[in-house]
Amino acid sequence: MSEMSEGNESRVTREGVQGERPDREARIGEGLARRDGGRRGRRAEKAMVPEAEFSSSYYGLPILNPPVWKSLDIAGYFFLGGVAGAGSVLAAGAQLTGRPAVARALKISSLAAIAGSTAALIDDLGRPARFVNMLRVMKLTSPMSMGSWLLAAYGPAAGAAAVLDVTGLFPRLGGAATAGAAALGPLVATYTAALAADTAVPAWHDVHRELPMVFAGSATAAASGAALLACPVRETAPMRTTAVLGAALELAAAKWMEHRAGLVAEPYRKGKGGRFVRAGEILSVAGATGGALFGGRSRAAAALSGAALLAGSACTRFGVFHAGVQSAKDPKYTVVPQRERLAAAAEPSAKQSAL
Repeated sequence: MSEMSEGNESRVTREGVQGERPDREARIGEGLARRDGGRRGRRAEKAMVPEAEFSSSYYGLPILNPPVWKSLDIAGYFFLGGVAGAGSVLAAGAQLTGRPAVARALKISSLAAIAGSTAALIDDLGRPARFVNMLRVMKLTSPMSMGSWLLAAYGPAAGAAAVLDVTGLFPRLGGAATAGAAALGPLVATYTAALAADTAVPAWHDVHRELPMVFAGSATAAASGAALLACPVRETAPMRTTAVLGAALELAAAKWMEHRAGLVAEPYRKGKGGRFVRAGEILSVAGATGGALFGGRSRAAAALSGAALLAGSACTRFGVFHAGVQSAKDPKYTVVPQRERLAAAAEPSAKQSAL
């Protein structure tokens, strides 16, 4: 387990600090205001450990245990939940504005998507009983607990809306189910962002403000793409508009997220996560642009645009997943932001002490 120091780097090993550099020890408390008002002057303390080296961490282990989830299960769970939730909202709008083909197609796609999303979650949990067990308690501060209850409420509503629309039975009950699914749809489309941000994974936790907006835009673009793919051109004009709005929201929120988060957002630009994110951006822009320009003239162009929007949304969710895994594996995404926050918090106290 011992690691030899190289160049001017220092490491912590079982035998102690290797490659220690003189006069480079961190001085705890230096520059901070003393509780006694500084009457006895400052006294620096020697750090017990040197600055962390980012090629490895304590005894060569990462600071965080990276997620061990299967990407197909969790990224698929994110993507399908978005398609279902946003689809229910658009289906209700289509029904209210007299577009029955779009409403029916989106109700069916929402039912299929939420079934796939739930199946992916259960596959990740290992067996269905574990999903049922999560419904034994309701914890308002837990995104996992509330998400489980949200799926339990949304699934039957989306299922009833689709089945009653196809069969034509109990139209009033079908309308109520459509309204219920539409009311829960925005939460279904975005709560997975809160679920990811509630972890210690830096690339998810530190972008908790922007990630729900990215998911909302991505879900809207994907559901609009499903309508363009499956419905006649004469009914899809509003879907082409929502596709543009969804793609614009997704891209704007993603760029703002990368700008604000700084170093922590690096995995969204590099590595496997970065490749998925870039592919998602290209496909979303191509799908929204193609749908807006040609989707009203050609059924084939509308279908291709819809497929690109769906693929772009899926790539975005896989990109978010892999970016999180990358950030958990590299200690710098955990240590550097913490040091920057500590330095920023200590700066006002240091200035006050100097006065």
